[in-house]
Amino acid sequence: MQFDDEELEEVGQDGEQPLYEHYKFIVDRGQQSLRLDKFVHLKLSGTSRNRIQNACDAGFILVNGKVSKSSYKVKPQDEVTIVLATPPRATEVVAENIPIEIVYEDEYIAVVNKKRGMVVHPGFGNYSGTLVNALAWHFDNLPKTRTKLNNDQYLERPGLVHRIDKHTSGILIIAKTEFAMMKLAKDFFDRTMDRRYVALCWGDPGQATGTITGNIGRDLKDRKMRTVLPPDNPTGKHAVTHYKVLERLGYLSLVECKLETGRTHQIRVHFKHIGHPLFADFEYGGDVVLKGVNTGSYKQFVQNCFDLISGQALHARSLTITHPITGKKMAFEAPIPEDMQTIIDRFRAYLSAKTSA
Repeated sequence: MQFDDEELEEVGQDGEQPLYEHYKFIVDRGQQSLRLDKFVHLKLSGTSRNRIQNACDAGFILVNGKVSKSSYKVKPQDEVTIVLATPPRATEVVAENIPIEIVYEDEYIAVVNKKRGMVVHPGFGNYSGTLVNALAWHFDNLPKTRTKLNNDQYLERPGLVHRIDKHTSGILIIAKTEFAMMKLAKDFFDRTMDRRYVALCWGDPGQATGTITGNIGRDLKDRKMRTVLPPDNPTGKHAVTHYKVLERLGYLSLVECKLETGRTHQIRVHFKHIGHPLFADFEYGGDVVLKGVNTGSYKQFVQNCFDLISGQALHARSLTITHPITGKKMAFEAPIPEDMQTIIDRFRAYLSAKTSA
């Protein structure tokens, strides 16, 4: 069976997510002794023996939770788990000469600071002008991953290890070799990477630090949207967001978020759930005046701030990884973008004028 992970379920929905394929098999009771690599190849007939061997060598195939050699003989009731970030290739992505900000690059990885408004990958009306199109131009011989669509066709994502929303800016890591992609994807799966976001939310969450826990699934009223579902709803995916209030700006708060899981629209859904939608988030109710005074001048002030930003005030500020080849800890950071910083500055000035009046 292939896990129905939120990260793979819909190409058209961006989110703060890793990209990998996760498989889990329980060996049948009547299974005869068989080498692990041959067993996996039988289960994943579309995957080459060479790719399976590389996955075994890299430690991405586990038996009963432990890394196992390809020569291991599977036994009845063994639990075999596989994490692959590089399934077979499909159609080519058109390379486009689109400027991108490269924060770091070496032989194995690259780190980019994605601008707000740029779609990460082609699909559903966005077949050009995406980060993937730009990557295809800027880097040669990138590994490629595919995500299965409902029509059983595949969509390439050269080098991508994870993704963020179109209207979220910030740090993304790109793998430049297949081994680097597999290793980074497994690190995401194992949750050993540290991802930090900054956001502007409406109102004051109250406590200086907090944790939002709520199972996330599709909104029954609009399947393109996500919502927090009751705990007993089997379609909800476990989701945890930790946050810290960095600054209180009167009617807005600047918060830092650390993801424990990576569900579609997780931060946006969780903050809406606790009554503090992200500023200017037109999909989750943050694009109207939710806090403040009922005056024309204030409403115009907020509208002017809305006009500065094309979507939710959310920025992937930092990412800490273990380098897939050297094993060295590396931290990358992208400063708060100008649109979001200008809104912060304007609310600071508004609050200062209000308190000094």
